[in-house]
Amino acid sequence: MSATAISSAAPGPYAGWTREQLIERLTLLEKQAHGTDTKSVSTAISTPIPKEVVPFKRYPDKEFDFSRYAKRKIALKFCYSGWEYGGLAFQLGPTPLPTVENVLFDAMVKAKLVDPEGGFDGCGWEKCGRTDRGVSAAGQVITLWIRSIAPADDYKPTSTTSLSPSLTLHSEETTPNADGEDDFGSLDIAAGPSTSSPSKPTSEAKPQYEHDYLSILNKILPDTIRITAWSPVSDAFSARFSCKFRHYKYFFSSLGLDISAMQKAAERLVGEHDFRNLCKLDAQKQITSFKRNILRATVEPVDPQDPTESGDKMFVFDLVGTAFLYHQVRHIMAILFLVGTGLEPPSVVTQLMNVEEGLEPMHPDDAAAFPNGSYPVVDSKPEYQMADALPLMLWDCGYNPAELDWRTTGKPDDGGGKKATGGDLYNQLQAIHNRSRVFSALDQYFLRAVGEFHHPPAPIFPLKRPEDVAAIVQAKEAMNIPLGGGTFKRSLKHVPLMQRKRLDTVEVMNERWRLGKGSRRDEKKKGADVEDDGNE
Repeated sequence: MSATAISSAAPGPYAGWTREQLIERLTLLEKQAHGTDTKSVSTAISTPIPKEVVPFKRYPDKEFDFSRYAKRKIALKFCYSGWEYGGLAFQLGPTPLPTVENVLFDAMVKAKLVDPEGGFDGCGWEKCGRTDRGVSAAGQVITLWIRSIAPADDYKPTSTTSLSPSLTLHSEETTPNADGEDDFGSLDIAAGPSTSSPSKPTSEAKPQYEHDYLSILNKILPDTIRITAWSPVSDAFSARFSCKFRHYKYFFSSLGLDISAMQKAAERLVGEHDFRNLCKLDAQKQITSFKRNILRATVEPVDPQDPTESGDKMFVFDLVGTAFLYHQVRHIMAILFLVGTGLEPPSVVTQLMNVEEGLEPMHPDDAAAFPNGSYPVVDSKPEYQMADALPLMLWDCGYNPAELDWRTTGKPDDGGGKKATGGDLYNQLQAIHNRSRVFSALDQYFLRAVGEFHHPPAPIFPLKRPEDVAAIVQAKEAMNIPLGGGTFKRSLKHVPLMQRKRLDTVEVMNERWRLGKGSRRDEKKKGADVEDDGNE
């Protein structure tokens, strides 16, 4: 049949039927085909088809006008499973895995809490600390300007008629559903002013509280991102610059490791030191100062009462500092693993921080190893592989308590400090934890089943002395040097860190980037500026 014939054909008997009518008709015809409910089917078949049915008309969604709503600055605390995402920071282009900030921002756009036209800059989005791909967080914090339902002083009972026009939420912006709620579900949007005479405020007026940000966002977000609390903050408060400390945790098994030696090495990190040899050097950032202040560095069991079947336990490396460098925690853990296996002494930590003559004072335990009373200068980083990202978690971001008032609902918490349940959030995470324990038990029994036929090899680590590695190399035994998260580097030899090939110094790397990629980037930027001027 030609296209002309199709277009000129008379409409069929179902033209103009609504979707619901068509579904009902198909259901009845299916029953007839199976010989069921023939009476109702025959009745339906005999029912004349309506000749004129007004088709359902879908009106386009009305554009949401953010300028008609109040905004306030808040802090959001949230957790996320890092292995599901390509890092925290939002990206403008496509990424193999979604980023946490992109997913979180999209959820806010869907809930009409931020204006998508302004993007991240438009809402003043700031994060406390960036985490890379695979790294998780339990206490990440961001600050932003977000749509608000309540005036700044949300403790006072307020009648909707007493709000100023800029704070009034008009009912025409929403479309009530069958349940009497608006399209935003639990946003609890107040109706706008009535065209009738305004009612006088009375003492019975209900308090006007804020949106329940936790409930709104957690209904939209995946289970791998959970909002745990929010707080109103001042205009000057910054998730990044108001932070007093950041607390990281790195979880690992003690199997084959000397925990005491790792603890001795960790203690050397406390205080202000130069960590250029314990981080990833990125010349593009043009960093010249690598001094950071570490407040606490400890190695402790996760649960002292829970030994595993093989005798090893789960430990956690707690690192608290005012600020951190790129991949600093993972580089530190890589060195601690070398110390724990016995391949390096605890003094290697102090040596790596001694980037200038006499910068690091002699540690009492190292006097015999360095009889001249000083450490060698290590002004450039030795080559080594950093630890795996999976066990790393940003546990907490510390702020002045007077600047925050953490809440779990739209209402201020009661004077007793009791926190709300946050819509069964605790039970959700408890269920996820219980499921992970099942996987752990299954893996443990897989290992037991394999052990019936494949005996575990004799343990190599921890070495009693670093010199013992020579005997291992001579015997051509492969060493599985741990890198965290169940990963390891398999090697037939070990070159001490101080004898390894060194990278260029920071000054050389920065200068080479400035003359190379940095110079080309500046030229492109200048060219773009000239082109923009010509188009105006």
